[in-house]
Amino acid sequence: MTAQLEHALTLDPETIATNAAPEPGYAAITVRRVGAHLGAQISGVRIGGEVPDAQIAQIKRALARHKVVFLREQHHADDADQRAFAARLGTVTKPHPTVAGDGDAVLPIDSDRSKANSWHTDVTFVDRVPSASLLRAIELPPYGGTTVWANTARAYELLHPALKALAERLWAVHSNVHDYAAEHDQSRVGGIDVREQAYRDEFRHLEYETEHPVVRVHPVTGERTLLLGHFVRHFVGLSGHDSDDLFRLLQRHVTRLDNTVRWSWRLGDLAIWDNQATQHYAVDDYADQRRRLHRITLAGEVPVSVDGVASTPRKGDASHYSPVAVQG
Repeated sequence: MTAQLEHALTLDPETIATNAAPEPGYAAITVRRVGAHLGAQISGVRIGGEVPDAQIAQIKRALARHKVVFLREQHHADDADQRAFAARLGTVTKPHPTVAGDGDAVLPIDSDRSKANSWHTDVTFVDRVPSASLLRAIELPPYGGTTVWANTARAYELLHPALKALAERLWAVHSNVHDYAAEHDQSRVGGIDVREQAYRDEFRHLEYETEHPVVRVHPVTGERTLLLGHFVRHFVGLSGHDSDDLFRLLQRHVTRLDNTVRWSWRLGDLAIWDNQATQHYAVDDYADQRRRLHRITLAGEVPVSVDGVASTPRKGDASHYSPVAVQG
């Protein structure tokens, strides 16, 4: 192995961002890529409700371009600062359609209750899929606990034309009943932890099902993105076996390694991702150590297919959770 290659393999996202030249066109913030196909680190911003308009506009532009952006070590910020900052970027939703959170806007992502150790886009089981999420690190394990994002717009672009044509005609049923539990072994001695079971029961106490197009048109960028992830139960009109096989094929294109970026958290870090053009995966590689982050989501539009047809709810009314965002 050459010294240059060995050095490259040891670089973390922080080092890459430090080494990368700032992107041109941003006068109010500094933006440096952390991955070729998605991800950028933003500096020069102190989050809260008083962030200048010029910075807000440029953060939105960087988010649309890079799909996920990271602000390091916002140690001054509490939940109120995070919420006030989120409100500058869009309309803040309730914490979750079925999980109470703090009752206002914050959903604790707490390893003591659950671990989202699978690929997903947030809250796709309702019709009004959030436009973005803001996640702030509160308590971190001494090792592991990273999060990975994948670019669903690039995943669509890399499909063979025949697969694009097929995907554009597919609709999928998303449900909160088909959740994280499917990704875990429930047969271990002693069964599921009491706190984890309580979280699952809360997660499912209201049932939601929505039909979404597998290919949606991004309301800001106009890109076509794959709308999949672990809330998908099946494709409309296909058998269970065909749905499973096709789902795995399309998901494989989303999660190929060159289509992802992985973030190693520090306390106070804030990640903001475009929930209309990404999936993410919180890696469960930190044993029984504590990991806690606080998430706030922003209201989104009802997805629209390439033919202009909107998603349709089958079960559940999500109006208490979020208004439908309107681009203006």
